[in-house]
Amino acid sequence: MTVRHAVVGHPGHRRVELFAAAVRAAGLPEPVLLPWREVLRGAVEVPEGAAVRVDSPGEDPEVDALLRGPGYAPTRVEGSAAWYAGLLRGLGTLAEAVGRAPGARLLADPAQVAVVCDKRATHALMTAHGVPVPRALGGGPVEGWDGLRRRLAEAGLNRVFVKPAHGSSAAGVVALEFGPRGRVHATTSVELAPDGLHNSLRVRRYTAEAEIAAIVDRLAPDGLHVERWVPKAALGGRSADLRLVVVRGEVTHVVARTAAGPLTNLHLGGRRGGPAELRAAAGPHWAGLLELGARAAACLPGLPMVGVDVLPSAGWRRSYVGEVNAFGDLLPNLPGLPEGPAPGLDTYGAQIAALLGEQ
Repeated sequence: MTVRHAVVGHPGHRRVELFAAAVRAAGLPEPVLLPWREVLRGAVEVPEGAAVRVDSPGEDPEVDALLRGPGYAPTRVEGSAAWYAGLLRGLGTLAEAVGRAPGARLLADPAQVAVVCDKRATHALMTAHGVPVPRALGGGPVEGWDGLRRRLAEAGLNRVFVKPAHGSSAAGVVALEFGPRGRVHATTSVELAPDGLHNSLRVRRYTAEAEIAAIVDRLAPDGLHVERWVPKAALGGRSADLRLVVVRGEVTHVVARTAAGPLTNLHLGGRRGGPAELRAAAGPHWAGLLELGARAAACLPGLPMVGVDVLPSAGWRRSYVGEVNAFGDLLPNLPGLPEGPAPGLDTYGAQIAALLGEQ
């Protein structure tokens, strides 16, 4: 039986285009585009018999406004809780539309998408399944800078990552360090402006406590996840972490992300490291890295693909799961692992091949 795909995304976006190219390469009919803006307005119609892929709602100002509501410029960091609530409403609307279309099905479970779009819920899920994650700050919600500083001192944590619970792409993430004599440093892509916090492609270092306090106080109402800063392994003299793409429980793609500082995201100046370089650096720990990615994905059986961020500690002897991403497959021109289930295929081709293998 020929699979007919539909994809929830943005017209002309590279995610949609790359997925469509993989569908065509497999000899399948052109996928039907279901625009996020139509989903969020409740005007979406799902084709009969369609296998419906949900892609990221990011990088579209109109969709961002529909998710967060009025009053937020696309670059604003605040409003992530409203974004999350809007995402859940949109997924609910989509599930209802799929239910009305005979033979149609969602490829990803909306409830599990909701889990991975909440860093607190992801951390709790990994912990419950025995998957190693960095130690999180306990004690309930963080209400602001004063409470955060006090609780970190009580917990004996002097280097942490402060993350918006519903953020992505390092938006609003603050790498926080406390030094001698009460000094504090924050590394972040956040630009503190009179009208709020804005995402920036330039990583900044703040040393004035008043500015750091203002950033945390503005982030806190949307919910924060705070965890220990794991000293990372080095690759080529730079701090490194990994993105593993896991499709149907098997690791298909691996890329290292390296940086001189704590934020390794590629759009913030991080560099890609290839699997061969990474394998050589990890040595006997390479298999353990892949196993950890697969263990994390196994906690989310309702998601056919996840991007797992793995944090190897210094010396590569221990590794932790930093985050799990429902839309973590945008890695253009990265071929599948030679020993994996999709050698030579890109991340989208690997997912199509896995789906066809289930027919």
